[in-house]
Amino acid sequence: MRIFISTGEVSGDLQGSLLITALKRQAVAIGLELEIVALGGEKMVEAGAILLGNTSSIGSMGILEGLPYILPTLQVQRQAIAFLKQNPPDLVVLIDYMTPNLEIGTYMKRQLADVPVVYYIAPQEWAWSISLRRTNRIVGFTDKLLAIFPQEARYFRQQGAEVSWVGHPLVDRMQDAPNRQAARAKLGIAPEQIAIALLPASRRQELKYLLPIIFQAAQTIQAKLPEVHFWIPLSLEVYRKPIEEAIKRYGLQATVLLGQQKEVFAAADLAISKSGTVNLELALLNVPQVVVYRLSPLTAWIARKILKGSVTFASPPNLVVMKPIVPEFLQEEATAENIIQAAMELLLNPSRRNQTLADYEEMRRSLGEVGVCDRAAQEILQMVAVSGD
Repeated sequence: MRIFISTGEVSGDLQGSLLITALKRQAVAIGLELEIVALGGEKMVEAGAILLGNTSSIGSMGILEGLPYILPTLQVQRQAIAFLKQNPPDLVVLIDYMTPNLEIGTYMKRQLADVPVVYYIAPQEWAWSISLRRTNRIVGFTDKLLAIFPQEARYFRQQGAEVSWVGHPLVDRMQDAPNRQAARAKLGIAPEQIAIALLPASRRQELKYLLPIIFQAAQTIQAKLPEVHFWIPLSLEVYRKPIEEAIKRYGLQATVLLGQQKEVFAAADLAISKSGTVNLELALLNVPQVVVYRLSPLTAWIARKILKGSVTFASPPNLVVMKPIVPEFLQEEATAENIIQAAMELLLNPSRRNQTLADYEEMRRSLGEVGVCDRAAQEILQMVAVSGD
């Protein structure tokens, strides 16, 4: 039985790999042999997918920022559609990655309507949609939508989609995260040492717009707390060189690591992070965090004109409960001064810190019970069985 999975960027590769592992596990349980062909990245290959195109570094946020990726995106899109035409799968799973997946989904509906399409981790239309146009497209080609947030489930159900709320896959992923003590022992961090995780970039554009302000803030925090040490887990190896050069430039006491993100998070007293899925991982490990995001000024201006202030929050922990549980600074507010002030308060003010931990607890309840990936896998395999009857 062949399943085609399409996703992109670092976070999509991670979610895809967790789903593939669960699909394989569930397939064995019902005596099914699976072949998984995918657009994704290395983690999905490790989980057992045959990679049609590597999309883990093709991604951006914003209009101008997306221009360099138009051609590579069109290329993988075409490649995927050509493959689907030649080798119709038994089922298609789309994970996030809006623009290419809208095209792939639309193609499936028009040309291979008998092949079921599942959207798992749908684009966040429920949070920032300005018109129902894209929502209607998603609902139009999706046979089943597997929602990870309760609000997402409600939104798409209201628009006519067939929806199951499975919960957020990070709930599963964080099950095997080490505790603080074990993580610190593994990284060689003394119990009393202040460890701050810096997460400046998982996209090329973020090295330009976010890294300087995050490192500037880190420089001042280091001057105020000389015993601090910064830990920087890489999302992709290609970012090592620019990040290491910046560490030298800002004179930071910092260690760069690849593949030890969970250990760094579990060991950290605080994180200063770009906005993204990573904010939820930190929240699930009870790490207080300061979130920042910046786009090019032109993109921000266009977005404001169109969105007219409809984006309440950017970081997932705040979106989940629709209240500001972590400080987030966007665009002009994303300054080193604002980051420093929020970071110092979270580090030195116990009541502020405790409030964050209490809010994380509330957020966690909206993410569902452990077993998310297995629930998603069962729903997907059920659809294959139904369509094959």
